Amino acid sequence: MKEKLKTHVQTEVDASFLYLALSKAIEDETLAGIYLEMSRIEESHARKMLRKWAPDLAEGNLPSPSGKARLLVRLAKVFGWNIVVSSLMTTEQKGALTDVEGKKARGKSISGKEYNHVRILSNLTSSTRGVKGGILAKLEQRHKSVGGNALRAAVLGANDGLVTNMSLIMGVAGAAANNNTIIIAGVAGLMAGSFSMALGEWLSVQSSRELNQRQIDIEIAEFENSPEEEQVELSLIYQSKGIEKSKAEEMARQMFGNKETAIDTLVREELGLDSRELGGSAWEAALTSFLLFAAGAFIPLLPFIFLQGFYPVLFSMALSTITLFGTGAFITLFTGKSIWYSGFRQVVFGLLAAAITFGIGKLIGISIH
Repeated sequence: MKEKLKTHVQTEVDASFLYLALSKAIEDETLAGIYLEMSRIEESHARKMLRKWAPDLAEGNLPSPSGKARLLVRLAKVFGWNIVVSSLMTTEQKGALTDVEGKKARGKSISGKEYNHVRILSNLTSSTRGVKGGILAKLEQRHKSVGGNALRAAVLGANDGLVTNMSLIMGVAGAAANNNTIIIAGVAGLMAGSFSMALGEWLSVQSSRELNQRQIDIEIAEFENSPEEEQVELSLIYQSKGIEKSKAEEMARQMFGNKETAIDTLVREELGLDSRELGGSAWEAALTSFLLFAAGAFIPLLPFIFLQGFYPVLFSMALSTITLFGTGAFITLFTGKSIWYSGFRQVVFGLLAAAITFGIGKLIGISIH
């Protein structure tokens, strides 16, 4: 019971710490105030838990924020604050689900308030379509193009390279090939995989850009053919957000006073797109994917460059195992899972893939010889 209480209290303390960090990072005073209040609520939850389940503890005896929470804030200052928002959303959803399941088990009714924090966070982070512009457009503008999704994709891209090339190298090593053959196979796997990832990413981003551009072109055509109807539609969008009809109509009328502003507003409000970005640079995405996959693929290859015999196999597996665990542990920043669980799960899956390819290589090597 004490361990469970400790985990719950730590979760609340970490959430309070992250909300507080968000309130300090955001420029909009209204949104900052909301996050500050959320931080106080989470701290209050932690204190109530202690008073209920551990009344012997001092009133102010709350644990410090965990190392994982502190690391998230440090990463957010570099990669963008939406990684903190993503982590908080995961925490709030898990907490709400646990609360609901607990009430069901005790035969208590579900009020709907269990998901209040999820709703609040969802409303505040709903891209840039909210009246206030959304937190992602307000937090650290210089990092707005990089965030939780980009960081997560970077880690997973490197992990793909690691697992793919480790499996390939172990398969060739299992066939009793010499070091030169293993290095050639490893380099070939690294290059082939990197180019494949780069091409796939380029096609994905470029296709998305072309689709978005077509939607924008259609919106422009609709504006030019029937501007009155588009103005009414924009007014209705504003009204659906809770703005009074007269105010919404006035806002729409002002937006349509300038063609460029009107089109940008329609694209943003109706399509949820930024006409200046359209999903990012396809070439930048391709180059990033190439480098990340290559970095991961180089790790299991490294020992074979400097060592001979069976030693590089052992060192390659050891180095890959450490990296696999680190990857799994890092991903918990977004999933909220246990570091040990996620880390060892990653290790098991990665080593299983390597073991299978090593066994296949061994069988092929025996049959050839």
